[in-house]
Parts: sequence; C-alpha cells; structure tokens
Amino acid sequence: MNGKRLVYLDNAATSQKPNKVIDAIHDYYTQYNANIHRGVYKISERATEEYINSKQKLADMVGASSIEEIIYVRNTTEAINLVALTWGEMNVKKGDHILISQMEHHSNIIPWQMLAKRNDAVLDYIELDDNKAGLSEDSFKEQLDKDPKIVSIAHVSNVLGSINDVKKITKLAHDRGAFVLVDGAQSAPHMKVDVADLDCDFFALSAHKMLGPTGIGALYAKREVLDKMPPLFGGGDMIKSVSMQTYTPNDLPWKFEAGTSNIEGGIAFGAAIDYLDGVGLDSIRKHEKKLTEYAIKSLSEIDGVRVFGYGPKETDKRGGVVSFSIRGVHPHDVATIFDSDGVAIRAGHHCAMPLVTGVLGQGSLSRISFYLYNDIDDIDKAVRAIEKVKKIFKC
Repeated sequence: MNGKRLVYLDNAATSQKPNKVIDAIHDYYTQYNANIHRGVYKISERATEEYINSKQKLADMVGASSIEEIIYVRNTTEAINLVALTWGEMNVKKGDHILISQMEHHSNIIPWQMLAKRNDAVLDYIELDDNKAGLSEDSFKEQLDKDPKIVSIAHVSNVLGSINDVKKITKLAHDRGAFVLVDGAQSAPHMKVDVADLDCDFFALSAHKMLGPTGIGALYAKREVLDKMPPLFGGGDMIKSVSMQTYTPNDLPWKFEAGTSNIEGGIAFGAAIDYLDGVGLDSIRKHEKKLTEYAIKSLSEIDGVRVFGYGPKETDKRGGVVSFSIRGVHPHDVATIFDSDGVAIRAGHHCAMPLVTGVLGQGSLSRISFYLYNDIDDIDKAVRAIEKVKKIFKC
C-alpha cells in the first residue's frame, strides 16, 4: 500500500480472506452454480448440500443444538433488526423497558430506539464503570430492577475491547424474566463461543469479520423462541404451502430466509469456518492477547499517546482492540499518516457515537485491531508511524 508492505490493523471493521474462502466462491460459480432447495439435478443438489453443510459447521462452532437454530442474514445488524422487528413487536409493549449499554455499536442501539419509538417503550442504558473500562455492576443491577423485557449487549466492545461477562449478565437477566441478545460480531471471530453455555436467547455475528465474505451473517436463537416468532419477510423458500388467501410457513430455519439465499456467501462462510477450526480459536485468542499486551505497553510508553481510559488494562478482560489518541493531533490526520507508511487503521467514532463522543468525551479516536495474521512487526510498524506523526506535528 503506497509502495509499502501492507500492515492491516483494522480487523474490527472487517478481516482479510484466505485463498480457501476465495476459491470456494470461484468453485461455486464455475463448477456448480445453481439455486438451492429447488432443483432435482446434480449441481443444484450439490449447491444445496454445501450451503446446508455450512450451517452445520456454524452450529457446531458456536454450540447450537442444530441448524434449525441458525438463521442466515446479511450481517450482525440485520440479525439484531430481525429480532427487534419480530420478537420485539410481539413482546415489547407500551411502557416496557429495553436494556442495552453505553458501549454498544450503532447496530445494537438504533433497532431498539426504533422499537421503543414504535411501541412507546423505554430504552435504558447500563453505564460504564468509573475507569471507562467495562460495565458498572451497580448500574446493571439498578436497571434490572425495572424488569426489562430484553437485555441486548455486546460480547466485546469494538472501541474499548472490553469483554463483557455475558454468561453472568444472561443469568441475572433471566432471573428477572428478561430475554438476552448477545452481539457477537467482535467475539465469534476471536474466541471460542458456546451459546448453550452462555444460555443467551439470541446471538448475532457477521461472516466478514471472521475470514468470510461480506453480505452474510447469522442469528442464533433458541428453537423454542424461533418457533413463536413470525417470519419477517414473505416469499419463496420461507413457505411450506400457499393458497389464495393464506400461507403456511416453512420449517426452521428456512421460515426466516425468504427468496434466493446468498448461496456463495454461505458456502464461502463454511470454508472460513474450516480455516478457523484448522487454526483453533483458542490459539487465535492466545496469539491476540500477546499482541494486545505488546501494543498497550508499546503505545503507553510514547509521550503524548493515551491508551488507558479507553478500555481495560488487563488483557484477560480485553479483546484484540486498542483505541488511542495522540495529544494535539486529530485521529483522521493520524490515520492519513499511517496510510502513507502502509499501515491501515481506523479513525473516527467507530459507529459508537454515544460512547466515543458522549461517555468518553472524544470527537473521535484512532484504533488498531488484530487478527491471526498480524504479528509483533506490525505493531512495531505502527509505533514508528506514531513517531512520524509526532515529528510532523511537533508534539
């Protein structure tokens, strides 16, 4: 990039793709391109089999009981909206409370704002602790006293890197009769997730953040919950039978997947899961912890660079995300200078304006985020880019 070796440190936004994933898309289009669930000819049957197999791989990966609990959507955002528009419309009434946190991505804020506005419900927030490193337990317990209908929470913050104890949150929420949705966009690619152990009612994720293609993600939901939810979209593949005046919805999970699916996306997602299984999510987590620890230490030693105050100090409580600021320099200028050195980072409010501008009091932040293909040299390159920033701005 710009004549330099690319150092890609924007993995919280999206991930790079291994050849195995790219090849899977190419093979589908060149070897067995056909619609699924319809044809009785060989290539259609193969496409159907590969697509369904990818769901089984994902179900196994996250600990779902069967593919009936795995709904393919476009991304985490659509998964959360699907819940708000179906389960939410059925269960959240006037005066009811919806509970999220101050560290949420816009995708886990706006659907609930829209639901609250439509149904005259109340949207409440769990505040951060005094160190701005995680959620305040006192605030959470205080909000639970309002008996929310649903608690929707990020597993890992895309700004702070904070890993929330969603198993504990789910237990406490269930004790008060609330349902729980976990936004797993930043956790599923980087650590082992077991939805049965977490006992959450919903879990949302995106393939493109976990080596897969864009345009496909998934919603896990408990079978008994999905059975009661109405389909969101109507059309082909989501019906079992149709008459002039009525229809019978299809079995799970197809009840929620109207129209022609993102077939190549599902197949390539399966290839990405195979790749991740081959490396091992425990190994990825261990590798990223080392990178995060090294990055925090390296950046915090640079005069004028602030890291602490934007997430936990302990790497056991943090994913591979490090936000930072440089005194006297706008993050967009930082990112531009990094780019000139071939280092790709994120600058802005990271689709979390209430957190960055409201709670943290920053117009924007710079952010580096890691994945399995990053190494110590990448962080050293980022440190050198910071020194270049400081030299240019004389700070």
